[in-house]
Amino acid sequence: MTEDEARAWLGARNVPRETFHRIEAFLNFLRQEAARQNLIAASTLDMIWSRHVVDSAQLLDHAGPWSSWLDLGSGAGFPGLIVALIGAGEVTLIESRAKRMTFLRDAAEIAGIADRVTVIGGRVETAPRRCFDVISARAFAPLPKLLELAHPFANKTTRWVLPKGKSAGEELEAARASWQGNFLLVPSITDSEASIIVADGVIRGKTGR
Repeated sequence: MTEDEARAWLGARNVPRETFHRIEAFLNFLRQEAARQNLIAASTLDMIWSRHVVDSAQLLDHAGPWSSWLDLGSGAGFPGLIVALIGAGEVTLIESRAKRMTFLRDAAEIAGIADRVTVIGGRVETAPRRCFDVISARAFAPLPKLLELAHPFANKTTRWVLPKGKSAGEELEAARASWQGNFLLVPSITDSEASIIVADGVIRGKTGR
């Protein structure tokens, strides 16, 4: 997917012009800060719309109706800030690194979405417990560990949308030893080797397989 194709993909989903401007403001701030801290790989700066924006935005197609979204290890704001920019609900970001926390809060202000974004600093294990409609995490942890850390924030109706690389199938098989639910592997539109694990009804327990 080229950068023009990425913008066209968003345009085809009726993303308002104002939202495009907000995304651009966020990306400009990210590019400035990337020179001071390692927010994203330098090799992806020239394909930021396809590699990061659309890669994040595609999760919304699999989230279903939601009003509260939790993103773990939000880092540079992908997918959490993109979800907040395009979606209409409240988004909570958990980030343990102090510089990233500051970046996320400043980015939300610059993008004009600070009223719908909450940044929680610290480790996931110490974050205040509450349940969310959707949970996401990008490059955060292998699936078994991710489910272990995040399950206190989920209930039986929570939808999990978890972008993964080419090891997605292997991670899912490993998780089945301790977790059960309705798991689906969806191909990523931005990377032919990547998938999104979409899951519902996730509970602890062996599947019997």
